[in-house]
Amino acid sequence: MTKKLDILRIAVAQLNPTVGDISGNLAKAREARADAARQGADLVLYTELFLAGYPPEDLVLKPAFLKACEKAAQDFAADTADGGPGVIIGTPLKRKSGTHNSIIFADDGKIIAERYKLDLPNYGEFDEKRVFQAGPEIQGPVNFRGVRIGVPICEDIWGDVDICESLAESGAEILLVPNGSPYYRAKIDVRHQVVIRQVIECGLPMIYANQLGGQDELIFDGASFAIGADKTLAFQMSQFEEAVDITTWKRQGEGWVCSEGPMSKIPDREEADYRACMLGLRDYVNKNGFKNVVLGLSGGIDSAICAALAVDALGEERLRAVMMPYRYTSKDSLKDAEDCARALGCRYDIVPIFEPVEGFLHTLTQMFEGTKEGITEENLQSRARGTILMAISNKFGSMVVTTGNKSEMSVGYATLYGDMNGGFNPIKDLYKMQVYALSRWRNSHVPPGALGPSGEVIPKNIIDKAPSAELRENQTDQDSLPPYPVLDDILECLVENEMGVDDIVARGHDRATVTRIEHLLYIAEYKRRQAAPGVKITKKNFGRDRRYPITNRFRDRS
Repeated sequence: MTKKLDILRIAVAQLNPTVGDISGNLAKAREARADAARQGADLVLYTELFLAGYPPEDLVLKPAFLKACEKAAQDFAADTADGGPGVIIGTPLKRKSGTHNSIIFADDGKIIAERYKLDLPNYGEFDEKRVFQAGPEIQGPVNFRGVRIGVPICEDIWGDVDICESLAESGAEILLVPNGSPYYRAKIDVRHQVVIRQVIECGLPMIYANQLGGQDELIFDGASFAIGADKTLAFQMSQFEEAVDITTWKRQGEGWVCSEGPMSKIPDREEADYRACMLGLRDYVNKNGFKNVVLGLSGGIDSAICAALAVDALGEERLRAVMMPYRYTSKDSLKDAEDCARALGCRYDIVPIFEPVEGFLHTLTQMFEGTKEGITEENLQSRARGTILMAISNKFGSMVVTTGNKSEMSVGYATLYGDMNGGFNPIKDLYKMQVYALSRWRNSHVPPGALGPSGEVIPKNIIDKAPSAELRENQTDQDSLPPYPVLDDILECLVENEMGVDDIVARGHDRATVTRIEHLLYIAEYKRRQAAPGVKITKKNFGRDRRYPITNRFRDRS
C-alpha cells in the first residue's frame, strides 16, 4: 500500500514553448524538471499541449506530427525512472476515441495515466473542435504517491459541465489545471473568478498553470496561480516571465493547504499592454528566425512607439529605422524622427522618395491627363515607402514592422501595399488613444525585460503634435476622421461590444458620424484581410476574433 504524503511540493513550469518545435519543447521540459528536482519538487505541472506548442491548429491533422508528439511524451515519461519528480504535461494523442487534447501523467519511468480535454472551446480565438475530439467521458483522479489528483484541462473549468464537481465526488483531493489562456486586458481577474467559482462548487484547491509566450497574434502571459479551498489566493506567479516556481502543500485533515509559494505583483494596465506587445514582437521575430527588423520612422507617434517596442524587445542593434521624406514631410517630422532614433540608439537612415514618386507620376501622366489630383497621388507616396522597406527587407533579411493602429485599420485609413506592408504589427489591436497612453507610460517607465534605454524615448513633440499622414499640404488625420477620442469610443462600441447604432447614439454621439463610421468599418474589411498579423490586446481583435464577410451590404438603419 502506498504511503500517503503529508507534504506535496508541486513545481509549476510556466514556460515559453514554440509550436511545432517538439524536440525543443521537450528539452525545455527536461531542463525545468531538473530545476524543479534541485528545488525538491515531487511533481512538475506543465501547461496545455506543451510538447506540441499551443495552439497547434491544423498541425494536429498531420500523422507525423502526432507521432512525434507521442514519442516525446514517452521519452519524457521514461526520464522519471530516475526517482525525481513526476510530471503532468500536455500533448495531443490519437486514440481509438479520436484525436484528443491530452495530458500524460508520468512517474517511476512510465505513463501512469492519460486524461483528455472534454470541453473543447469554439469561440473567439479558439477553434479546437476543428481538429480535436472531446474526451469520451469524465475520468477520475490519478493516484500519485498516495494523493488523488484531478486534472481538468483549461476549458474544462471555464464551462458549466460539472467536471470539477465530478472529480471531487470521485475522490480528488486537489485539482491541477494545465492551461493555454491568451492575454487580453484584465484577463487575470477573469481567470481568478473562474477558478473561485469552481472552488466554491467542488470545495477543492486548484492550481492554474498558464503558458507563456507569443504565438502569432496570441500572447500567453503566464500569471499562473492557485486558489485554496478557502477561496483565497494561495500563490501568484509573475506575468510575462518564464519561471519554475515551487509551491508547498500540506495535508490538513482531509484537505490540502498551500503553505509556501510566490506572491508576485501584477502589473497595471498600461504596463501589461506594453509588455504584451513587446513579448509578441520578440517571439514572432525570434521564433520565425529573423535576425533584424526594419520600420519606417515618420516622426509620428505610431512608428515611434513601434520603434520603442522593437528596441525593448530585440535590442537597439537589431532595429533599422528609415525616414523616407517627400515634399510634404515637415521639418518637425524630420527632427522628431531623428530625435527618436537617437534616444533609442538604433540605426537611422534617410531615404528620400522624391524620385520614385515622381517617376510613377511621370509614367502615369498620359493616363491621368484631365483628372484631379487626390488620394491616388497620396497613396503613391505610401506605396513608394512600402516598396523601399520591402527592398531593404529582401536585401538584408530584416522583417518589416508595420505600424498601423486599430483606429486606422478599423476605418481603412491605411494604404494597401504601402504603409500596410510588413510582417508583424505590434500595435494592431491598440486604438489611437491607447497608443498615446502607452507612449506616455513608456517615457516614464522601463518594463522588466526591456533592452531599451530609460528616459524619454518618444520625444514629447511627437506626442503633443496633431497626427498627420503628411501626404498633402497641411494635412491632419481629423481632415478625414472624427477626433480620436470620439472615433475610438464609437469603434469600441461597434467592434468589441457589437452595439447597434441607436445604442451608440444614446451615448451622446452624432448619428451621422456613427453611421459613417459603421460604413467605413464594413468597407475596410478587404484591407484588414490582407493586413499583417499583430498582437491581440482586446477581447475582440481583427483576425482571430472578429470574422465578418468582405462582401456585405448590411447597414444598421434602425
